[in-house]
Amino acid sequence: MSGSLTVVGLGPGDPSLLTESARRALDAAEDLIGYIPYVARVPERPGLVRHASDNRVEVDRARHALELAASGRRVAVVSGGDPGVFAMAAAVFEALEQGEPAWRDLAITVEPGITAMLAAAARLGAPLGGDFCALSLSDNLKPWDVITARLEAVLRADLVVALYNPISRARPWQLGAALGVAAEIRAADTPVVFARAVTRPDEALRVMTLAEARDAPADMATLVIIGASATRLIPRAEGLPFVYTPRSVAAR
Repeated sequence: MSGSLTVVGLGPGDPSLLTESARRALDAAEDLIGYIPYVARVPERPGLVRHASDNRVEVDRARHALELAASGRRVAVVSGGDPGVFAMAAAVFEALEQGEPAWRDLAITVEPGITAMLAAAARLGAPLGGDFCALSLSDNLKPWDVITARLEAVLRADLVVALYNPISRARPWQLGAALGVAAEIRAADTPVVFARAVTRPDEALRVMTLAEARDAPADMATLVIIGASATRLIPRAEGLPFVYTPRSVAAR
């Protein structure tokens, strides 16, 4: 097939954090497909057809991209952050596995991007300096009891936890519930980071204790990082403290 499909990570927001290979993929695309806010982040230009759609239609969006690529078009599917982290890369391969056998002969590539958790960690120091995991609190695609079981497991394993998709209008209680689970397992003074819209003009960073975090405001643009028992704060005369997790772990 003459068409191609590239899944592109746009990074956390600042255009300077878009990789050069991702930029080249966008420049080569004839069709741009993605969630409305992400498509809006790509400048318009002659010859580029934009296909923006609402949230929760990821697989439909992926099928559309594969159909266009199969017709001979050069297609870019865009995601914020990294497309392989709770984003469009998995949706594309889900649609590929379930779709037309001929689609498997398409040239399909993934261009990585800087994730929200990496951008947030870099702003604050090195909270992900030790072992960590990422967990989505969205129960749109998996049951809440699965999320709870996984969260309990990683908290008991003393991993730093980066929580994606913490809260939305349709899911207003999940973050509070997750922090309640954490409070049963982690110490009350465990550092917790709320990082909203990192690298964008409305960026907001907060560092607090787990005891303080339960009622802290958040939205879908917020990433929450729950520290491990070893995560430390280094106070500064001005601004937020540095947050870091040592690389070493004491023997039990």
